[in-house]
Amino acid sequence: MRKGLLFATAALAATLLTTATACSSTGSDSGSAGGKKPKIGVILPDSKSSVRWETADRTYLAAAFKAAGVDYDIQNAEGDKQAFQTIADQMITSGVNVLVIVNLDSGTGKAVLDKAKAQGVATIDYDRLTLGGSAQYYVSFDNTQVGKLQGQGLVKCLADNGTKNPVVAELNGSPTDNNATLFADGYNGVLDPLYASGEYTKGPNQSVPDWDNAQAQTIFEQMYTSRPDLAGVLAANDGLANSAIAVLRKNHRNGQVPVTGQDATVQGLQNILAGDQCMTVYKAVKKEADAAATLAVELAGGKKSDPGATVHDPTGNRDVPAVLLAPQAIFKDNVQDVVTDGYVTKEQLCTGEYAEPCTKAGIK
Repeated sequence: MRKGLLFATAALAATLLTTATACSSTGSDSGSAGGKKPKIGVILPDSKSSVRWETADRTYLAAAFKAAGVDYDIQNAEGDKQAFQTIADQMITSGVNVLVIVNLDSGTGKAVLDKAKAQGVATIDYDRLTLGGSAQYYVSFDNTQVGKLQGQGLVKCLADNGTKNPVVAELNGSPTDNNATLFADGYNGVLDPLYASGEYTKGPNQSVPDWDNAQAQTIFEQMYTSRPDLAGVLAANDGLANSAIAVLRKNHRNGQVPVTGQDATVQGLQNILAGDQCMTVYKAVKKEADAAATLAVELAGGKKSDPGATVHDPTGNRDVPAVLLAPQAIFKDNVQDVVTDGYVTKEQLCTGEYAEPCTKAGIK
């Protein structure tokens, strides 16, 4: 069970050191400004499950490490488990003091964390908890709450549509991602009582391997064929939502069937503005990156913090010290919040056919 909940505050990020700014070397996120400095390695999972890893996390982490004046190396395994382990080996050999990982699956993540621990390298699970792993800290969002917001969002959108006794399809995240399990725990906590009462009907329900959007479209095509009467789609993130929307559009039902999402991607927000997606869940990635960078810098300096919360790892049967941040539900009427926060810009969002919907939504 989680014990306590720590929300991001300016004070958390303010503990970052703000001295020298590291230079960026050609072709990598590697900082170096002379002298022996702590070095932090970060392994991102891929570019396919969500665009956030490259467009947001890499950028925010690099900025935080530069501000702290530490050396750093940020690499992306691009969904390749062998590459993930090879990158980790190279980072450990290069002398990183701290290794921050977003695992591809718990098995691969555990192997990397255990090797780092054996070499005296401090470790942090970033965004995804490695079940059975040995990370000293976990930094993420309250992922059960993410799912709860998705479930509540779908209920709201169906009610707004005046839909009675809807058939709901669930397009879940990767079965190897513990976060996907937590998301499902959250939205099923909202939807299961409605299924049990007969108010809703549970339709097709399937997980998407590796969060692959192309596979998601094929899976949802099959779902729609089996239940063309479906009236709502619980899609676990914006990429999966877009895959479902493509199928609905082909069948002239986009905008009629509410679809949820997650990550507040440009594409997801544009789908919301167009009326094809009913909501997404915004996770302020900068706060997550800043919190992880703060802990990494402290660990590299030999300090240990108590973040004030824990998350239970049922496989390893241990409570992992955790920083858990609060997610936010985004509908058409508060897309501006994501723009105001700087996560996306008006220029990115309000292009071409989306200019008019942006104006109507009051995007500034």
